[in-house]
Amino acid sequence: MTQHSETNPLSGRTILVGVCGGIAAYKCAGIVSTLRQEGADVHVIMTDAAKKFVTPLTFQAVSGNDVHLEMFDAGTAWQVAHISLVRRSDLFLIINATGNTLAKLAYGIADNLLTTCALATRNPVLVAPAMNTAMYEADATQRNINTLRARGYEFIGVASGFLACGEVGEGRLADEDTILDAVRGVLARAASMNGDRVVVTAGPTREFADPARFLSNPSTGRMGFALAAQARARGASVTVVAGPTELSAPAGVETVRVVSAQEMHAAVLEHLSGATLFVGAAAVADFRPSTQSAGKVKKEDTEPVMRLVSNPDIIADVARQRPPGCFVAGFAAETDRLEARAREKMERKGLDCIVVNRIGTGGAGFAADENEVVILWPGGGREAVARAPKERVAGVVLDRIAALRAGVTGR
Repeated sequence: MTQHSETNPLSGRTILVGVCGGIAAYKCAGIVSTLRQEGADVHVIMTDAAKKFVTPLTFQAVSGNDVHLEMFDAGTAWQVAHISLVRRSDLFLIINATGNTLAKLAYGIADNLLTTCALATRNPVLVAPAMNTAMYEADATQRNINTLRARGYEFIGVASGFLACGEVGEGRLADEDTILDAVRGVLARAASMNGDRVVVTAGPTREFADPARFLSNPSTGRMGFALAAQARARGASVTVVAGPTELSAPAGVETVRVVSAQEMHAAVLEHLSGATLFVGAAAVADFRPSTQSAGKVKKEDTEPVMRLVSNPDIIADVARQRPPGCFVAGFAAETDRLEARAREKMERKGLDCIVVNRIGTGGAGFAADENEVVILWPGGGREAVARAPKERVAGVVLDRIAALRAGVTGR
């Protein structure tokens, strides 16, 4: 990767651009041209379908580089295209992403150079979809977009208007200025956490009474994984300690899988050395059964009463044992008196900030794609974050943490 200007985030950056097969492909040439004019080194990948709308020669002319079309069309036997391209790029921009390409990306299908590069890259991926309204609004497409967002992909919203099919509605490729602004924003952030070592906890814990029964909660780990993905995209070295979850860990993130609160406590302290930021986003069980049976307990053989004991307070212990200079952020899920309860918890445990959200209302928080939170910090600081996909909320949380670490306490 090359050096870039502090005033122009595109200058000296290497951008890999994927062009898909849709009528909006003709607009992509102008975007590639502008990226090059602003100082970026642009390398274009075209799918077979894209070549039916625009010739590779067009993109070669506007980028000043050869256009990549085949899986093994560049490099040597030990440096095939999908590896060499992603290694030397700072950002993978997929413009006019079709429903077909989004589906392949969501399911990890790598059957052409574009999708293989997407699977191989650990750099930020920015996607601008473009397709017919019905295809864009289809449940399958929206699920695929949400899946990719959960993995750390960033999306540029589609525009509304007259479509090539003759219909009017959502699905148009975003305008050039919107795409360029998004590229600049991603690249400006991409190095903002270089040198940081981040530890994040995610998901629930399970406290077993016997092999068939345990205490837990509805957390899926999506918020913690979104924070880990955002930190990694900003250049940090990230370790996520995750309780039981069906989610795949973000690319480029070290993942430590645990089950119980005691296991999470031990893993966090083991990986805390050298950390500059700790974010406790896991929903850790406060209590566990006092005894655990090796075999399933039959209901006729026991009283319907379970004795509980307290689990270790992970984030309080982290706050006490933190390495020098480590910022500690916590999460709180509440049903009432959100801010009062969260602020009391922050002060009692010695946290640098806390993120609180309401649970039990549906549509946000546990087991949801979206969240709506309030960030609190000492001295009465407060920032409300409106309901949004958890990936976007994670970005706002990290932006606020960056400001607090820099000594900026106001909005």
